[in-house]
Amino acid sequence: MPRDRFAWAALPDDALLQVRLKDLHVTVEGTWLEDCLQTLHDELAQAGLRVRPHAWISSEWFSPENTPGIAVPFYLAHPRLMRLERKMIIDVEGGTWAECMAILRHEAGHAVQHAYALGRRRQWQRLFGPSSRRYPRYYRPNPASRNFVQHLRLWYAQSHPDEDFAETFAVWLRPRSNWRTRYAGWPALKKLEYVDALMGEIAQARPLLRHVERVDPLSRLTETLGEHYRRKQALYAFDTPKTYDRDLRRLFPADPTRHRRSETASSFLRRHRARVRKLVATWTGEYQLTLDAVLDDMSARCRELNLRAVGPEQKLVMNFTVLLTAETMHALFGPSRRRWIAL
Repeated sequence: MPRDRFAWAALPDDALLQVRLKDLHVTVEGTWLEDCLQTLHDELAQAGLRVRPHAWISSEWFSPENTPGIAVPFYLAHPRLMRLERKMIIDVEGGTWAECMAILRHEAGHAVQHAYALGRRRQWQRLFGPSSRRYPRYYRPNPASRNFVQHLRLWYAQSHPDEDFAETFAVWLRPRSNWRTRYAGWPALKKLEYVDALMGEIAQARPLLRHVERVDPLSRLTETLGEHYRRKQALYAFDTPKTYDRDLRRLFPADPTRHRRSETASSFLRRHRARVRKLVATWTGEYQLTLDAVLDDMSARCRELNLRAVGPEQKLVMNFTVLLTAETMHALFGPSRRRWIAL
């Protein structure tokens, strides 16, 4: 990755957040993203498809309807920006080769759909639903459903018919995905078999949509990095439930006289915060930034209740991890579950 050609790369975080997105001047060319895009093109060629999505830098991942291309978030184009993303959001979505390829395959599904107008087909609509359906502001998935493939986090295939197809396409396209065996007995297998047959039908066919355009390119985005992250952080925020006092008391005793030499529970959570947050995010699919808000509330309650970390450390870590997982799942799927934003 380029390291020395950008003056802003040497700025401290506070100063970097004042820089406008358009003044970053980063591109896909000359970075590791170029290799990822070439790998995607190779996979599409191996599948017999003539679509070769072009890519450009924007503020987030997306694939517009009017051009068979993929917008890539700016932070992936430079290591300094990836560090800032990790500090501000904790997760760096697409920050590893495997995760970047997973998202590129998903976005390629959108590009293929648009390039061949697949959403107009009756069988496509019967299996995935009408592409014209209004795109939801929020969605509430069923994690136990076998009607959808599981590719990106948070059961994203359930958010909209277009996302269902893009996720199914991504599973189908991924080399060595072994989808016939993995989804054997699932209703979602019918969608995968349909995609397999459909891609065979359009293989080598010339795409209907070939117009090359860059929608919302970085060069036109005038907001500062600080404004961008304030808006992005707000997407992950939600009102955390204040119902875990009893569970915290069961895990951490509240007798400072008897346990005055024991570490405070808030200090204990601070030491193990990153490890527990990452582990729970892995198993629940929740974003780490959202979990961070829950941990902030739990730490504050531990301080207010004057709780202490008493007992074997590893057992406490395990028990707290279970508690945080349970609270997360309750927030996601309980009676008052929050709605997930469809991005």
